[in-house]
Amino acid sequence: MNLVKNEQNLQAVFETEKLLNEIKDSDVLLERILTEARKIVNAEAGSIYVIEEKQPPHNAGTGNSQVSSYSSNMSYKNKLLRIKYAHNDVLQKKQPENSKSPYVYFSFDITEKSIAGYAVLSGEMVNIPDVYNLQTDKPYSFNKSTDILMEYHTQSMLTLPLITTTGQTLGVIQIINAKDELGNIVPFDESAELLISHFASSATRTLEHAYLTSSMVMRMQRMAEYRDPKETFHHVQRVSDFSKEIYDEWATKNNVPKDEMQKFGDLLKIAAKCHDLGKVGISDVILKKPGPGRFTPEERDVMKGHTCIGALLFTDPESEIDEMARDVALRHHEWWDGSENGYPGDLDLNGYVTGTPVPRCRPLKGREIPLAARIVAIADVFDALSHKRVYKDAWSVDDAFIEIQKLSGKQFDPELVLAFLSIKERICAINSRWESKVD
Repeated sequence: MNLVKNEQNLQAVFETEKLLNEIKDSDVLLERILTEARKIVNAEAGSIYVIEEKQPPHNAGTGNSQVSSYSSNMSYKNKLLRIKYAHNDVLQKKQPENSKSPYVYFSFDITEKSIAGYAVLSGEMVNIPDVYNLQTDKPYSFNKSTDILMEYHTQSMLTLPLITTTGQTLGVIQIINAKDELGNIVPFDESAELLISHFASSATRTLEHAYLTSSMVMRMQRMAEYRDPKETFHHVQRVSDFSKEIYDEWATKNNVPKDEMQKFGDLLKIAAKCHDLGKVGISDVILKKPGPGRFTPEERDVMKGHTCIGALLFTDPESEIDEMARDVALRHHEWWDGSENGYPGDLDLNGYVTGTPVPRCRPLKGREIPLAARIVAIADVFDALSHKRVYKDAWSVDDAFIEIQKLSGKQFDPELVLAFLSIKERICAINSRWESKVD
C-alpha cells in the first residue's frame, strides 16, 4: 500500500515540475514552489527565504538582491536570509474569504543559531519532529515569538537549502506541521524527505532559469536608469509588485480560474517592469529638462513617444511575455474615458519615427486598452505621486490614494481602482519594503 502511495506521490512531483517550468517570474515561482512543496507532503504551513546582500548599493545594477545572491555565494558574512513568502492554512482560515495572507517582510543574519541559517551553512536538510523539544547538542534554537504573536503552534518542521548544481545556495524552503490522513500533526518521515529532496532539486534548476530572466530584465532596467535617474530599481519593483497585487484582487473578485490567474500574474510581474523602457530613446535635452511644466507642447509630444519606442522593443513577439510587455509599454498612458489626455492612441506603430512627436490619433477607450496596461497605469501613477521627483515633492500615501480614487472612471478602470483601494494595507507594506532614501 505504501509503495503504491509513494509512486503516486512521486508522479505528483513530476507533474508539479512541469507546471514550475512554465513560470517565468522568480517571485511568482518562489511562491508556487512553497505551495507545491507543502502540497506534496501535506503540510499546513511553510515559508521560503532568499539570500540577499545586507546593504546593496543603491542603483539598478545591484538592486535585485536575488540575482546578486545567485551570482556569488562565496561568503555569507555580508548576507541575510529574507522571508519571501509565508503560508499558513490555519491562520488563513481566520482571514476574510478569498483574502490573501498578510504581506510579510523581515530578514536575519545567516548564522547557525537559526534553523534556516544552519541549513544554509551546513548545506543539509534539517528534519525536526518537535521544535519545542530540540536536541540539546544542536547550535540552533526555535524562535517562539511568531507562534505566540499569531496564536499558532509549530510542531514538525522540515528545512531544506535550495542548492544549485554548482553548489550555490539560492535560498531555503521550510515546511511546517505535516498532517496524516486523519489530520493529525506528525513528524516528516523518510518518504517526505525523499520527495522534498527530489522536488527541491528540480525546483532549484527552474529557479536558476527564472533568475536568468530576471537578470536580463534588470539589465534593461539599468539601461533605463542610466538615461532617466527617476526610473530607479525601487520604482520599477514597486510598480511590478503593486500591479500583481491589484490583478490578484481583481481576478479573485471576478472568479478568474486559478490557473489563468497564476499565468497572467506571472507575466504581469515581468511586463510591468518594462513599462518605461522606451525612455532610452528620448533625447536628454527633453528627458532631463528640470522644473514643473518643463515641456513645450512639441517637447511633450516627443516625450509621449517613449510609449512607442518601448513597444518597438517587443515587436515581432516571440513569447507571451513579449506580447504583454509591448502592450504595457505602449498603452499604460491611455485614459479609461477615452479623453485626449491619454496617448498614444490608435496610431500605426510601424510608422512611428523615433525622436519625432507622436501624431494626434483617436484615443483608446475602456476595454480597448489591454488589461495589463490598465493595471500598470494605476500602479505607475500611484508610485509617481507618493515619491519625490526632481520636479515635485512626494505626496502623502493617503493623498495619493485619494487622487487615484478621484480619477476612477476618468483615467483609470473603476473596477481596478476598487481592487487597488481594497488592498491599501498590502500596497503600503510593499511601499515600505522598497522604500529608498533617494528615488
